[in-house]
Parts: sequence; structure tokens; C-alpha cells
Amino acid sequence: MSVFPKTLLWRRLDTTGAEQVLFDDGAGLRATGTVLAADPVPYTCEYELATDDRWATARFEATVEGAGFLRKVRVEHAAGRWRVTAGEQGDLDAALRAAGHPRAPLPGSEDPDELGSAFDVDLGYSPLTNTLPIRRLGLLDAEPGTTRSILAVWVVVPSLAVIGATQAYTVLGPGSIRYSSGSFTADLTVDADGYVLHYPGLAEAGVLPPT
Repeated sequence: MSVFPKTLLWRRLDTTGAEQVLFDDGAGLRATGTVLAADPVPYTCEYELATDDRWATARFEATVEGAGFLRKVRVEHAAGRWRVTAGEQGDLDAALRAAGHPRAPLPGSEDPDELGSAFDVDLGYSPLTNTLPIRRLGLLDAEPGTTRSILAVWVVVPSLAVIGATQAYTVLGPGSIRYSSGSFTADLTVDADGYVLHYPGLAEAGVLPPT
């Protein structure tokens, strides 16, 4: 079993919750993380993530569990194609209905071919996965005003539905990058390695990687 040399811990700002990730970024990224959140229903999300040395996602898998439900998804990218497998036990919809929320989409993807041009997985509400396109696109060294648009493989939580999401990253200045998707915009504060220190309205970091 690998021992990871670095860790990050974020406190959620939008709900009761937190995320911790243990990782090694010596050549790309290998990471294992745990998310705890109270909304829309209390759940735990355990995930593993691996990229290639260019920071493009090679494999991502997650398990979401709460009272009365468990869902899993595995996403792999190889030979220019995405492969998505998923499973479910229990009834997430029953838990959502009891909390007054609409039903959830099924886990996984109906058409993985729609994800064909994507290189990055984006786990919903996880500050960690914002780092993937920031590093892959070289935005830490880019001039202010530089904008890059991408198609991301968005993994929705707690449903673990997998869909394509158009996103953009704009360099505002040292340590500041604007993330946008549709009508949503957030100005991220990042450290020298591209990890999110503050995500307005979502999360702030409490433990930084050792230098």
C-alpha cells in the first residue's frame, strides 16, 4: 500500500462538510480522498484519482454512501475514449424524497462517446479537481487574461451521474484564476502548485501540502 506524502483539507462553506485528500504529485497526480457533506442528504464520497504525467485524467472511481443507498462509478480514459461503469444498491431517490428533493439521475453515463474530447474529471463540489485543468493547461505560468475553454467529465454528487460540462478558466493574476461554467462564475485563489486555497461560497483550505 502506498503512503502519500501530501494532504489537503477543505472546509465546506455552503453546507456542513469537509474534504480531505492524500496525494502524490511528483509525476502527474495520484490521489485518494474523502468527502463528507450534509446536503442534499448526508453522504460520504470516497474517491481515487490518477492522471498521466501531463495531468490528463486516466482513471477516476468513487463510491457514495448514505442511509439506505450506495452508488459506485468508475471512469477510465484510454486510446482517446472514455469508459464508464456504474452500480447502485439501495434507494437514493427515497432518501432524497424524504428530504424534500427531486429524484436523482442514474449513476454513470448514457453515452460515454459524448465525453470524447474531454481530458479532465470534475468531481462535483470538490476543489481538488479544479487543479487538473489548471496544471494540464499551464495556467500557473500564463499571462493575465489568458482563457482556456474545456469539456470536462463532470461527476455529479451524490448521484454519480457522469455528463459533459463546458467550462472555462481565466488567469486574473498571480494566485487568482476565474472558473466559469454556464452562468456560474467563481474567482479561485490558488497556491503556487495550483491547489485551491479559497473557492468563494464553496470551500477553503485548512491544511497545505508541505513545501
